Amino acid sequence: MATAISPDELYAWLKDDEELALLDVREEGDFGASGHLLFAVCLPLSRLELDIGPLVPRKKARVVLCDGGEGLTAAAAAKLEDWGYGNVSVLEGGVPAWEKAGYVVFRGVNVPSKAFGEFVEHQSDTPNVGPEELKEMIDRGDNMVVLDSRPWGEYQRMNIPTGIDCPGAELAYRVHDIVDDPDRTIVVNCAGRTRSIIGAQSLINAGVGNKIFALRNGTMGWALAGFDLEHGSDRKFPDVTDKGSEAAQACAARVTKRFGVKKIDRATLEKWQGETDKRSLFVLDVRNPEEYAAGHLPGSIHAPGGQLVQATDKWCGTLRSRIVLVDDDGVRAAMTASWLIQMGWPEVAVLENGLDGVALETGVPEAVSAAGAGADIEAIDAAGLKAALDSGEAALIDLSTSLQYRAAHIPCACWGVRARLDQALAKVPDGATLVFTGSDMPLARLAAADAAEAGRDVRLFEGGNAGWKAAGFDLAEGFEALTCKNDDVMYKAYDHTENIEFHMQEYLSWEIGLVDLIEKDATARFRHFPA
Repeated sequence: MATAISPDELYAWLKDDEELALLDVREEGDFGASGHLLFAVCLPLSRLELDIGPLVPRKKARVVLCDGGEGLTAAAAAKLEDWGYGNVSVLEGGVPAWEKAGYVVFRGVNVPSKAFGEFVEHQSDTPNVGPEELKEMIDRGDNMVVLDSRPWGEYQRMNIPTGIDCPGAELAYRVHDIVDDPDRTIVVNCAGRTRSIIGAQSLINAGVGNKIFALRNGTMGWALAGFDLEHGSDRKFPDVTDKGSEAAQACAARVTKRFGVKKIDRATLEKWQGETDKRSLFVLDVRNPEEYAAGHLPGSIHAPGGQLVQATDKWCGTLRSRIVLVDDDGVRAAMTASWLIQMGWPEVAVLENGLDGVALETGVPEAVSAAGAGADIEAIDAAGLKAALDSGEAALIDLSTSLQYRAAHIPCACWGVRARLDQALAKVPDGATLVFTGSDMPLARLAAADAAEAGRDVRLFEGGNAGWKAAGFDLAEGFEALTCKNDDVMYKAYDHTENIEFHMQEYLSWEIGLVDLIEKDATARFRHFPA
């Protein structure tokens, strides 16, 4: 049985040097809006089977479960024990008890990384430029370039006019082939603050000699200033040339020396892999998605460097674990490692010649359930589903995120959350065949298996929206059939349909205020390396 742990005991654990996986099992939107512990990793009960293995690979590590006091931890603890996790505790009273004991509660998601960005700006005095000044620079035709440090999908959704997409870890790697004039000013932006700050400071730390600025408050600040954003832009970083690669290697060497980036060979990696019963190990490939899919080290997980710094808790669920970073020539891995070291991770290393001399895996591995294969659910095709829905013989439950459901879903589909499946089942006819679908089919399969265990007749429609549309059927939009509260994910400011400017300003104020909360909480181990 899982043991109860008091807030005081947990705080002491957060301050010691042992490995610790602190998991909050609420849905992400509830987790972010209601508040949580600083280093709590959001791992919803809905996704526990799918994400526990990658986030907490060592089953002997200390695991502490928490929630909002509603009792979700009991179900999570029972599952973890069934899967062999032998050191599981539950925060007694959940987050309300933590707050009542006088400890700090944080709102939002990816908070350690967001707070770290503010810490970096404060400690390094990262140069920044406001949207009004940047607009004047663009309008005057100044010798300058805007580099957008977000992934391609975010960039295409909205970007600063003239901006070129160059995600975080790519900046020091590719800037030399984008900017060949030492007098050209570089402005780095993101949607808000963190990746602008980290991106600009990356170039400064790497010794790039141009004038470098972070765009203050990113695309949100730009929009709040009343300026138009571009949508659907296609300006992207170029391939790295030999000359650019040589300059990037020099940047990586400077960063490696300053921040003490450790390099290991394959023999050391294999040794560490043989010690995973004693130490948790994350092997992360920090290149672009296309590069990872084309060939990666077997067993490595894709974690683009800029996003890894932006949301470390998405990939590394066990504090004080070992992290090994992999790329093709060490530049992006070294840049990413330098930031993880500053964030306080105690053992970060770059795998030298990481992709050489080994048979590489291709594609993107599918999620593996910790509970095993589960029930074998019969599939249904689009035509069969259409007929069953039209006749009333079937009810369709969509397990996509609420944002994905709002954007497009199969007509008549109701939306639900796996951990609240009872609420969905209460709203569909008892005699109907339940068909499950969604953007994440492993999750839909788990929900279907849950319903089958409850005695319902179930099917899977694996085609999702794309398969439905390919069959010639129309899709619907909006929140037409929610079976529970849509707090499954944390909505970004621009995900809201009303009062968007209010949400932008609220977000920016929240981000700036994290520095004071971090100091009060006193569990972060951020480090500053004077230049």
